[in-house]
Amino acid sequence: MRVKIHHEGTGIIFMVLAVFLVINAPLWVWVRPLAWACGSTLICAILFLLVVNFFRSPRRRFTGDRRNVVVSSADGRVVALEETFEDEYLHCRCLQVSVFMSILNVHANWFPVDGEVVYVKHHSGRFLAAYLPKSSTENERSTVVIRTPEGQPVLMRQIAGAMARRIVTYARPGDEASIEDHMGFIKFGSRIDLYLPLGTETLVNIGDRTVGGITEVARLHPDTQNV
Repeated sequence: MRVKIHHEGTGIIFMVLAVFLVINAPLWVWVRPLAWACGSTLICAILFLLVVNFFRSPRRRFTGDRRNVVVSSADGRVVALEETFEDEYLHCRCLQVSVFMSILNVHANWFPVDGEVVYVKHHSGRFLAAYLPKSSTENERSTVVIRTPEGQPVLMRQIAGAMARRIVTYARPGDEASIEDHMGFIKFGSRIDLYLPLGTETLVNIGDRTVGGITEVARLHPDTQNV
């Protein structure tokens, strides 16, 4: 896997670097003993590396069977796996699979299935902790629906967290979706919800770690009724 810096982070990374240089340069010139400058520079270097780590953007290639597969849209940990009612677009009971991303995870988001994007909508909201169940409907969020080649709708929701203040969604209605492509990015701690047709076979459990664009979280049943 090749890893690069996501373009959503380049401006922030340069800004952080400039701030740290402004803070530390005078310390090396004017402050004695130099231990103060060394300590400050070390702390800033660690923080800078954390910011760079947050905005890494790996390119991944899925090598499994793509037929009816649902892959995780994000790196993180499975925090919800339950039947629920989706009332924004599908208006029916669905299987919900949720993955929580910590600040140390990659925050690029992948399409969960191949198909065509048929719906995209951004919602303003609160910034509750993303692991809370009510964050799915109360937090800042963006909803994307993809219709698979077999005609099954899969709804993906990007959810901002307590530290997240910006959701970026690249998907637009009519776009071709591929599980190897990025569909968006969430800046700082957040969550992804997937809403799948009932009858879908789940392949993960609560607490499992996922890799975006790689981990198979479910298999759609070919006979599931379309919405």
